[in-house]
Amino acid sequence: MKPEKRDYDAVIVGSGPNGLAAGILLQQQGLSVLLLEGKDKIGGGLRTEELTLPGFKHDVCSAIHPLAAGSPFFETLPLHEYGLEYIYPEVAAAHPFDNGTAAVLKKSIIETADLLGEDRDTYIKLMAHLVKSWPGLAADVLGPLTFPKHPVDLAVFGLDALTSSTHLARRFKTEEAKGLLAGMAAHSIQPLTNLATSAIALVLMANGHLKGWPVPKGGSVKIADALASYFISIGGKIETNTYITVFDQLPSANAVLFDVTPKQLLQIAGHKFSSLYKWQLERYRYGMGVFKIDWALDDVVPFNAEGTKQAGTVHIGGTLKEIAIGEQQIWDGHHPEKPFVLLAQQSLFDNTRAPEGKHTAWAYCHVPNGSNKDMTEIIEKQVERFAPGFRERIIGRHTFNTRQLENYNPNYIGGDINGGVIDIGQLFTRPVLRRSPYRTSAKGIYICSSSTPPGGGVHGMCGYHSAKRALKDVFNISIKS
Repeated sequence: MKPEKRDYDAVIVGSGPNGLAAGILLQQQGLSVLLLEGKDKIGGGLRTEELTLPGFKHDVCSAIHPLAAGSPFFETLPLHEYGLEYIYPEVAAAHPFDNGTAAVLKKSIIETADLLGEDRDTYIKLMAHLVKSWPGLAADVLGPLTFPKHPVDLAVFGLDALTSSTHLARRFKTEEAKGLLAGMAAHSIQPLTNLATSAIALVLMANGHLKGWPVPKGGSVKIADALASYFISIGGKIETNTYITVFDQLPSANAVLFDVTPKQLLQIAGHKFSSLYKWQLERYRYGMGVFKIDWALDDVVPFNAEGTKQAGTVHIGGTLKEIAIGEQQIWDGHHPEKPFVLLAQQSLFDNTRAPEGKHTAWAYCHVPNGSNKDMTEIIEKQVERFAPGFRERIIGRHTFNTRQLENYNPNYIGGDINGGVIDIGQLFTRPVLRRSPYRTSAKGIYICSSSTPPGGGVHGMCGYHSAKRALKDVFNISIKS
């Protein structure tokens, strides 16, 4: 029995990487798909703008994309034919220390391990099997909780991934190895003592060894542009400047997929849900926010450590102990004096980002959700700590506090760029505990944002899995993956 005829087979609300991924998968099956975007430009967190001075192109939200390059779905798409070109820094990420040295993540496990002294063999043992198994394991990890295709490899991964990063760090003896792990784990945006914080660290390191951490030439917007161009080329339709606040604004469709978080989903379609589902969504927890700075520079960031001068990403925070203390303070509602700072220096590798001889830098630190505190001085002091003379090179800056970030992208509730905290309590129950996390309690309505598995990151897998579920439920189309 065919679904009732509507204006469209499917409507997607929100054009972030997950909304675009969902639209593409649905359109690939020959359906009629409309993608609606509230802003005047598509992309969600994938936007690039001249935020400081003319000619300086800054990534407004996401900047470095290890998961985009290694996304099981994006890898199937001919995005290079639509203008997407990745640049791979020699060093994916560097972690400087006060003594002028730095631990670095390179594509080679051996080269990375060789700089970790007596932890060399321990690092190789930790990463070798994961790197070897990741190409087959990625689909299991970057998806909903289900019976895995590679149960043995997943079990081996889980033994390390489900531990806290402070616990996993006990395997190491050197501050270099512990610090490298801590910087990776801090991407989870929660205390490093929390269970499963090792997972994001291991995934990021594995992708660094397999694919690297690439910079899209021309800015993060190029990923969104390529996805949108491909979507349109296969028959998809996009409408911008269409901000959805109530469900009745939508054209009729057999399936509606929302690339929004639970807060907006309740506002738009809460009246259509069961009381139990609404109660579950209302209990959804958002995590720490971020304070972000973009700089226009008259020269490169003058880092002391050699490895940092070749790195696309620099993790600034010193030792494991320092980072762990800072992240815990933020979780408890405080602003540390020495926060972990995640810094990207795209213009070192992409000369389209700044005028000749000039450079850009992009950075953020974590702050309590909803914080209005200006962290500019604190962040710049942290950068100066490892790059003396940095402040003298600043010729322009632009900042976002948590409220401004949420205003720019409504999915960043209180500055939470992960679409909700990804601690052990929500790792397998995003956004609620259901057989399928993408289905709502209302027939034909789905959620496809980073508030669903596998969570934050530019990989499109939340949208892919949500669309796959809708195809099966509504259109009786099964997708093998």
